[in-house]
Amino acid sequence: MAPSKPTRDAATLMLVRNSPCGLEVFMLKRPGRGAFPDLHVFPGGKVDQGDEGFDGRCDSLNDAMASKILSVASNGLRYWVAAVRECFEECGVLLAKLSIDEHSLANMCDIEKLRRTRNALASNELDFKDFLADNELIVATSRVHYFSHWITPEFAPARFNARFFVTEMPQDQQVVEHESEVVSGEWIRPKQALSQFAKGEWQMIVPTLTSLRMLCSYTTTENLIASVHLGSHKIPVTPSLHAQGIQYDPNRW
Repeated sequence: MAPSKPTRDAATLMLVRNSPCGLEVFMLKRPGRGAFPDLHVFPGGKVDQGDEGFDGRCDSLNDAMASKILSVASNGLRYWVAAVRECFEECGVLLAKLSIDEHSLANMCDIEKLRRTRNALASNELDFKDFLADNELIVATSRVHYFSHWITPEFAPARFNARFFVTEMPQDQQVVEHESEVVSGEWIRPKQALSQFAKGEWQMIVPTLTSLRMLCSYTTTENLIASVHLGSHKIPVTPSLHAQGIQYDPNRW
């Protein structure tokens, strides 16, 4: 029997907002390269070594608390940090608070400065922890809510141990896609995104499709976040979905 392919830890963050038409989610189109080219996805990426060691640098969680939520022995907090970092790198949305004022999110109004910072982060010239420290910021984990757990099955071209999160789009920020990380991005109703897939115009994988179907159950971000807090958003772990990668989570299901 061939050995199992190794998995890479990853974090995905669903950005949602209210609109006159109902709840919308932000989706990106990946470039035509890598293991999963040309896909429409939520912001996210691999967990890096630099995402560790954030105890005392988050507004609501430490590693022990985060690890308990994820049912892991340790290093759970790094998934939250990776989700926030990747969202900033890919979308320019920064879920961080000033250390001296934890009641409001930092407002990155200077787009040129934001882009320069993101380029340095994406190219590993700047460490996310140093960036936060230099700007007296802490990660706003209180706004990032754990949603689901997926492990890419053996038959996939690459395997990821991915944690999905959801957050409400900050009202005083705007999405600015990173031109080298993504092809395009747009706000869309979950039902419309599923329609794009059904018509063959978008490519998506099962975790994304399943998450979109779950989002279709909600009309506002408030209802969605409240449901996630209560655990009533649970995705039924059917045998077919489990074969596609969704995991049984003792603390969530």
